[in-house]
Amino acid sequence: MAADVARNARVLELPAIPAAELYTGPLHEGLDASSLSSRATERAARSVVIVSPLWGLLRLADEVPRYRLHVCARLVGLDRLEPLWRAALPRLMADAAGPAGPIVDLRSRVYQAMGMPSGLANRTVTLKVDQGPRGHRIGDVIAKRERGRAARHLLEWDVEPADPEHLADILAERWPVRLDGPERRKGEWTLTLSVAA
Repeated sequence: MAADVARNARVLELPAIPAAELYTGPLHEGLDASSLSSRATERAARSVVIVSPLWGLLRLADEVPRYRLHVCARLVGLDRLEPLWRAALPRLMADAAGPAGPIVDLRSRVYQAMGMPSGLANRTVTLKVDQGPRGHRIGDVIAKRERGRAARHLLEWDVEPADPEHLADILAERWPVRLDGPERRKGEWTLTLSVAA
């Protein structure tokens, strides 16, 4: 990882590229932002938010240099990143969410620890993927890719979902789904997609 460390040390000198091109993991493969329809591309530009351990919140068109950094990293002089972001991101995520509609959280638990949208638990839906009816465990890569495909499906849908129940109805057009309401009064919703293993 020496090359990654060396690049990180001069990250502010490196050329920047759009976030849509920088992030290429399984979730982003499932989303496949470059092949969205023109209407879905416009919707993605205003509604998709990437949570970065280095830059905070990014839109798909925001340009940043390449880097390699995990949210659990410990940096000299800063210690762990996750508690620092948890103090700043909830308010920023709430601002980015806008005034209405469900907030679909595709992040892993580690990245959710950076914070949830402040005061919007009743609109926040954590999207999960289970192993489907046969009971076989699927890998994290498949689950991430399927969450990306779900985001793509929502972006390409004719209308934007109005609430968590409407969101579940839209995704149920493609996957078996289960929507669970908040377990506590101020908790988030959970929507689980079933994928046959």
